[in-house]
Amino acid sequence: MTSEAELISGCLLHDRTAQRQLYDRYKNAMYTLAYRITGDFDDANDVLQDSFMDVFRHLDQFRGEATLGAWIKQIVIRKSTKKKKVVLWQNLDEYTGESIDWNEIEINTAHLESAVLSLPDGFRTIFVLAEVEGYTHREIAVMLNISEGTSKSQLFHAKRKLRRMLSPK
Repeated sequence: MTSEAELISGCLLHDRTAQRQLYDRYKNAMYTLAYRITGDFDDANDVLQDSFMDVFRHLDQFRGEATLGAWIKQIVIRKSTKKKKVVLWQNLDEYTGESIDWNEIEINTAHLESAVLSLPDGFRTIFVLAEVEGYTHREIAVMLNISEGTSKSQLFHAKRKLRRMLSPK
């Protein structure tokens, strides 16, 4: 298996084989992320294509401060949120309210995925970044140019909405 450094070097030399290997290494994870944020197969494909075009166009700017995968993920997140023109509630105060015990809710993966995809764009984006990808509210705030309070509020409302959707009637 080719190392990350070798792939980067090959891509910088416009080696098509290295470019293909880099794409193949990251395409599935990045497509999944794009789909979870956009909620649309076609938009996710567009984001994936646009993101990898940017990766190859700007790979010389990769400084190696994080892994290549993390750097690509940032590009995919930025492209995904722009694709959906995510509108986040900018003026909500930080929540102080209820916590959700997810252990109370029995669901299958397909049902959860469907419920997450049906969330409004802002809720879905924050939920995916925080709960699926593991970003902190501070990191999300920087990525999306919002306040930490907005990120927390969006996550709170997303979880509350999911709880309602997934709870037995």
